Amino acid sequence: MSAPSLLGLYHPADTWLHRLPAGAKLCFLVVLSLVVVLVRGPVSAMALLALTLVLVLWSATRLRSVWSALRGIAIVAVLLGGYQAWQRGWPVAIEVVADLLALVLASLVLTATTPLDEMLQTLTRALGPLRRLGAEPERVALAFSLMLRAVPETLTLARETREAAKARGLERNPRANLIPFVIRVVAQARETGQALDARGIAD
Repeated sequence: MSAPSLLGLYHPADTWLHRLPAGAKLCFLVVLSLVVVLVRGPVSAMALLALTLVLVLWSATRLRSVWSALRGIAIVAVLLGGYQAWQRGWPVAIEVVADLLALVLASLVLTATTPLDEMLQTLTRALGPLRRLGAEPERVALAFSLMLRAVPETLTLARETREAAKARGLERNPRANLIPFVIRVVAQARETGQALDARGIAD
């Protein structure tokens, strides 16, 4: 079963975003993240969300991928927005949810228009100077790759656990949803660690 991807999958196409170097797109994502943190207000948040929606259209990303990305965080966005509206008011709720969606869509555009190998090579080159400080760029790039893989797989585990609880009539029982989910996530993490150890990477 294919995992629903929060961060998208690479879709080959002939757009200017596909031709843009991976480094430029990674820098844009970093700048966007800083803007989200530093610039406050629902108006700026909605403007950033509109910008990322335009980028999604320009990237020729499949609607199914966009839907999968948004569906993956829909519950989180609704709960977070409701909590913020209750505690701090609707303007803050709109800002928080719009910022979250903007970051998710920007990440989707990045991964949909950039091959993973190119992204990892760019990260390795960018972190090259840190070798003098004892850092290992290849390990950082590997960690980034594992993070990209883990997000959609974790979402798949959450969906499957929720469906299993619903089939038993326990969809409203927190224990029936949380405990099996945590066990499966830990098991998956152990399998990944064992695979890396078998290849001599985890040392």
